[in-house]
Amino acid sequence: MSEENSIKSQESALPPILIQLLKGVVYEDRHAKLWLSLLQLQAAVRDYFRVIGLELYLDEAEGYAFLKQQPIDEDNSDVIAVPRLISQRSLTFPVSLLLVMLRKRLAEEDAIGGSTRVVLSREQIMDMMLLFMPEQKNEARLNDQINTAINRAIDYGFLRKLKQSEGDALEIRRILKAFVDAQWLDAFQEHLDEYQNYVLEQENQ
Repeated sequence: MSEENSIKSQESALPPILIQLLKGVVYEDRHAKLWLSLLQLQAAVRDYFRVIGLELYLDEAEGYAFLKQQPIDEDNSDVIAVPRLISQRSLTFPVSLLLVMLRKRLAEEDAIGGSTRVVLSREQIMDMMLLFMPEQKNEARLNDQINTAINRAIDYGFLRKLKQSEGDALEIRRILKAFVDAQWLDAFQEHLDEYQNYVLEQENQ
């Protein structure tokens, strides 16, 4: 292939990558062709999105890539801040708790050299959550809160429903590792410890 044809080929491959990234996450297992093109053209992709204040986060080992907002330098008043394109989500306690538990489950599997795919049933996830959720007299309402948190995690792409033949099985998407890091875990654990201490104090009164 001549250099001119190679350039044209790259130019034609770039728009589908940009569009998919603007839509959401690019996964190696779901977007095999786009993934290969992204690895080849990631420098051009980074340059394109940098202009509009976005960064490409690419984890080749785990097989996913997504866009995130560039950090704003609040100390430099001479820099004009680019309007935020990616909205920040405010997570409820049940959703935050669920993400922490799923992240820890991934870490446990990695530590023992387990399967790269971690699959749980909805019932297993609910049992995990019940150990830490605030006690309520209305059990149906508590189950609804947990199911809502699970559905939010699916919407955000941290859990994936498997085929109907596999029942209510849900796969933990490894992209969760990019969002729930050690600092996030530590901060949440601190709040969780404070809550549990408060509950114990109330029970002992």
